[in-house]
Formats: sequence, C-alpha cells, structure tokens
Amino acid sequence: MNDHNDITRATHAGSEILVVDDVRENLRLLVRMLVERGYKVRPVSNGRMALTAAQIAPPDLILLDILMPELDGYQVCQQLKADETTRHTPVIFISALHEQMDIVRAFAVGGVDYITKPFQTEETLARVHTHLTIGKLQKELAQKNQELQAQNEELQQALHNIKTLSGLLPICANCKKIRDDDGYWHTVEAYIRDHSEAILSHGICPDCMTELYPDYER
Repeated sequence: MNDHNDITRATHAGSEILVVDDVRENLRLLVRMLVERGYKVRPVSNGRMALTAAQIAPPDLILLDILMPELDGYQVCQQLKADETTRHTPVIFISALHEQMDIVRAFAVGGVDYITKPFQTEETLARVHTHLTIGKLQKELAQKNQELQAQNEELQQALHNIKTLSGLLPICANCKKIRDDDGYWHTVEAYIRDHSEAILSHGICPDCMTELYPDYER
C-alpha cells in the first residue's frame, strides 16, 4: 500500500482535481483522500459551480457525481465536452448507481471512468492516478505533434525554396538578368536574394581583376 501511495505522490503531486458532489460528507471524504496524496483539490457542490470552475481554470481531472439537483452529472459532462476549453479534461463519474445502463451512459457522454459509492480508497486513488498519467501522456503527445508539424512546415518551405532555384531559368544572354514566373527581369543577385536564404558577399574574380585593373600587380 505504501509503495502505491509513494508512486502516486511522486508522479502527480500538485495536479489539480475538481471534485463535484452535492453530499457534503462525500465531498469531505474525497477532498481529504486526495489532499493526503499531494493533489490540489477544488471542491464544488453542484453542476453549475462545476462548469464555472472548470471553464475559469481547467483542472487536470474532474471527479463528477451523477445524481445532483438542477444539472446532473451527465448534463455537466456533456457541456464540458462541448466547450473547447474543457473538452479534453478527463471526467471520472462517481455514483451510487450500479445499473449497467447508467455506466454505459456515463461513457457515452464522455466520461473516461466510473467509480461506485461507497468509495474504496485504493481503487479511487488508482483510477485517479491512471487517468492523470494518461492525460499527461496525451498532452505530451499533442505537444510533440505540434512540434513535428512546425518542423514539417519549415521543411516544406525549405523544399519550396530549393525547387524555386531548380529547373530551367530564363537568363538574358547579354546582361545575365533572370526572368521570373511573372515575366519580370531581375539581376542574379536580386533573384537569389528573393528566392533563397543565401547571403551574398562581393569580390572580384581574377579574370575581371585583370580586365578592369590591368596595371594592378598581384
């Protein structure tokens, strides 16, 4: 038991969990259980408060009771999943309902897990730990995908630049200007500057040196 508790503390200590239950005793029990494991807990007692709290500061995980007045857990979860701010926040339902259809509905509206009352401490903590781990991995994967997409866009741009300077280029046989795709003529320097990332420096080749400065002693 102690090993499991230590792992939970070390891995996800500081994670924010929103706990929603209209029964004060249940709320107090869950808060104490989670705080003892190092989690940051925000308790609320109804569905409307849960929606407001989640939208203002999305938590890492939500523990959501089903049977509540005004808005029940199913309705709250549906609204959370319809909001871009909270749609990816994992929701674990907590309920005294044990019917198979209740569990199926919980998953159908977007829940990731289902815990039945009365709570079993180790089971509850294990499920919380598991879905925090999954959520963390999903965020890391999304970040890596964004980075890969950015790198791919840079590569595509680089390939575009290379292709722009490849193939047949119309060049004037006399002044050596290059014609672009729109029919305008540019100096070689200007064309390279506008179609690549090359940086040009200037010098004089030996042949031109001889032609321009015949008296210059090398």
